[in-house]
Amino acid sequence: MDSHSAGDWNPVAIPAAAMTTPLLAEPAPRRRRSSTIAICVSVAGILAVALLFVAALDYDTSTSPPPTTARGVAEGVSAKSAGHYMLRQLSFSWNNQMLGWQRSAYHFQPQKNWMNDPNGPLFYKGWYHLFYQYNPKGAIWGNIVWGHAVSRDLIHWRHLPIAMTADHWYDINGVWTGSATFLRDGQLVMLYTGSTNESVQVQNLAYPSDPSDPLLLEWVKYEGNPVLVPPPGIGNKDFRDPTTAWATSEGKWRIAIGSKVNKTGITLLYDTEDFRSYELLDGALHGVPGTGMWECVDFYPVSKVSKNGLDTSDNGPGVKHVLKSSLDDDRNDYYALGSYDEASGKWTPDNPAIDVGIGLRYDYGTFYASKTFYDQETKRRILWGWITETDSESSDVQKGWASLQSIPRTVALDEKTGSNLKLWPVQEVEKLRTKKAEFANVVVNPGTILPLNVSSANKVDIVAEFDVEREALERAEANGESYSCSGGDGGGAANRGAVGPFGLLVLTDSELTERTPVYFYITKDVTGNLTAFFCADHLKSSQASDVVKGIHGSQVTWLNGEKLTMRILVDHSIVESFAQGGRTCITSRIYPTKAIYENAKLFLFNNATKSSVTASVKVWQMNSAEVESAESSSM
Repeated sequence: MDSHSAGDWNPVAIPAAAMTTPLLAEPAPRRRRSSTIAICVSVAGILAVALLFVAALDYDTSTSPPPTTARGVAEGVSAKSAGHYMLRQLSFSWNNQMLGWQRSAYHFQPQKNWMNDPNGPLFYKGWYHLFYQYNPKGAIWGNIVWGHAVSRDLIHWRHLPIAMTADHWYDINGVWTGSATFLRDGQLVMLYTGSTNESVQVQNLAYPSDPSDPLLLEWVKYEGNPVLVPPPGIGNKDFRDPTTAWATSEGKWRIAIGSKVNKTGITLLYDTEDFRSYELLDGALHGVPGTGMWECVDFYPVSKVSKNGLDTSDNGPGVKHVLKSSLDDDRNDYYALGSYDEASGKWTPDNPAIDVGIGLRYDYGTFYASKTFYDQETKRRILWGWITETDSESSDVQKGWASLQSIPRTVALDEKTGSNLKLWPVQEVEKLRTKKAEFANVVVNPGTILPLNVSSANKVDIVAEFDVEREALERAEANGESYSCSGGDGGGAANRGAVGPFGLLVLTDSELTERTPVYFYITKDVTGNLTAFFCADHLKSSQASDVVKGIHGSQVTWLNGEKLTMRILVDHSIVESFAQGGRTCITSRIYPTKAIYENAKLFLFNNATKSSVTASVKVWQMNSAEVESAESSSM
């Protein structure tokens, strides 16, 4: 194999800001009170309940305004991710060939226009259903309704007509995010957030007009909507995204809704017997000061003894509960593992140092507003996530669409660590694999890049493992406390250490002018223990000027006796990367101008200064997913 020098890389590091957050105080005893369906409340009531929240959870009472780019500044939801605000004055001369290549081959997306959050995913009468936030009128955020598609296998899709439109005063400014719940008798209900004619966020009830229809084409909105309005002390634009309900031991149903008090993100709890009237549980399920608005909250159990998923209502000694929140302020999805006490309505993190919003993330890239569901057919918990664009809004308008959904991922507790989740592409995606190329025991010396002979690498599934000799590992620098993928002693794949970076270059042209490294970097912590980082460097991914290019990633747990492994799904402009069986995941949006179609190549690289690595790589070409348009679809 021909080799190239790796020593001339010189990307610019993007520093990462550190954040510390005080821990919550011990919770006060929980009381119940009834909710009321009234938009207007007295000033005294607002103050009283605000004080109740503060007393119960010791909230941060700072009233400093949120960042100007926060999701929800104007409407309570975002139009673009943070980086796009920097791109408004930039443009690039994209041609139709470049823009056409960016559209996915096997990730779900509408036929045209804007999409964001996944909504109400479920399995019903032989079909997987995905609803989603959709703008039928253009490729920018606005006019939000519920798009709808179905699949037999989560890979091949049939588009259906819009499921719910903004046609009542309580959702005229948007049919926003919601969740599905199966009742004990098998009936299906949907709770969703509506933005009213006065831009107040309220919760609404809908249900299928014909439960015998496996495609669930028609939906009826409850005539008594809204069923919930912001309670006293909660802002009119800080009350959204109800979860799937779970059953209590008293025979009731319980839901969670995201909110905040000042700068403290919280999850409110409500009990209901009929999904029409509700009791608000005083205090909150949980809250973390300094994390801002919590949206798209998810709450579900995972088994400590089985890889199978659990129904949302499952509880008991063999269960941990996951609390996940999408942080409005930084647009990332954070989760934590903990214990849930039904009687008190409290969730307690296993490790407060990595609480929601300050610790683990589902994904360290372009992945947001995710939602899980329990697939009763295959006994899996499956995760959907919104993959945003990181180009300019003008580019989205030019190509006529924006955003995708991730490949659905299974969710399970890491059976080896017990302290994190593992997220992995559903097995069904492997049905798209075709021709395989295999490269076994390839020695990659320090400072070299080796091309892998595959016909094209713009639509592939890659599985790779790396061996580093123990003697070489002893040379790793003791900078594990300061290193990060995007800052500190980091600086992306150009930052050379004794053991790393090494990995794969995806969506790379033959001259290496455009390249996206996905890689490991090995360091030692202060005690001498080896620490692995998993990163994706976008700094040289495109020659276009109207694209956000950063460095993403995090530390990944690497246990004794394990090889370093990664899996990468490349689907044109989407790259999903998974390390160590899904302990750390990175989703990337890449917009090359040269490394497209047959010019997208694949390379092994090792930019370490002292250590060789031995790599074994399998690469499958991927077929495109089949997508069917329903004749009656209005999309």
